[in-house]
Amino acid sequence: MNIDLPLIFALLMGLATLAYVVLDGYDLGVGMLMPAADDEEQEVMVASIGPFWDANETWLVLGVGILLVAFPHAHGIILGALYLPAVAMLIGLMFRGVAFEFRVKAEGWHRELWNWLFWFGSFLASFAQGLMLARYITGFESGFGYFLFAVIVGAGVCGGYVLLGATWLVLKTEGTLQKKAIAWAEWGLLWVALGVAMVSLATPLVSETVRLKWFDFPRTLALMLLPGSCLTIGITVWLSLRRLARGTARAEWLPFAGSVMIFTLAFIGIAYSLFPYVVIDRLTLWQAASHPSALKVILVGVLVVVPLIIAYSAFSYRVFWGKARTGLHE
Repeated sequence: MNIDLPLIFALLMGLATLAYVVLDGYDLGVGMLMPAADDEEQEVMVASIGPFWDANETWLVLGVGILLVAFPHAHGIILGALYLPAVAMLIGLMFRGVAFEFRVKAEGWHRELWNWLFWFGSFLASFAQGLMLARYITGFESGFGYFLFAVIVGAGVCGGYVLLGATWLVLKTEGTLQKKAIAWAEWGLLWVALGVAMVSLATPLVSETVRLKWFDFPRTLALMLLPGSCLTIGITVWLSLRRLARGTARAEWLPFAGSVMIFTLAFIGIAYSLFPYVVIDRLTLWQAASHPSALKVILVGVLVVVPLIIAYSAFSYRVFWGKARTGLHE
């Protein structure tokens, strides 16, 4: 039986990327929300992500690692074109990691300084990821219009992560902070709508291949289930937030679960638009893939590593489930 190894690795890379966006997305969102909270609330916010944030970044390492070893030809093109935003993202993650650890031992204005650096690192990493997404889906084209589009998508990704972070806080906190998180989530939901709309409109305009995929009747009618489902879930999240704000609902998990579903559906839409290309209209999965013998060896390693990552993540979430409390990370 012939196994399509490039396709398998593309699926693994896509799942790793989606896992990173959702899991690290919510703690990046919490970081960006820090300035909007008071000192006591900030401690609870840090406690809500303290046991998880470091492990969440493992998925980014896995996704980039698969791109490097399984699709080396695409790796050179993609990271070469995205060098500056990739460096900005790494600097942001570095700031965030250092600030997260140092703020615990700092006092007075020093802690305030580390809190602001934690916010800056979270914002810089999120915005850089939005720039990378916009550059990637537009085929690395240059020009003022593409730059403006990248800035808007960068802002949309920040808003999306704020939505994930706020709905995570709705799930993990209570009282005044939870009420604030509900308001933050409503604001983030609007930014997600803008970001999804911009990407959905821009991708068909950039690539004729994508345009033919999405506007090929009658197949288009079935594809409309994807944006239709995304809109329905978005409305459901909005209504659930409104009910929680009024105290007429207890399903605190629903906004976060709905936000994850919105990101998942958006990711599926982008994957459908780009497939079978790794670099849009330039390089397919099979053209970019390593030799089959190398992919077989790499697959063995991936099949060992991925279950361990999943098991560790599931264990940590199980142990630290429940409402966050001040001083948990310390």
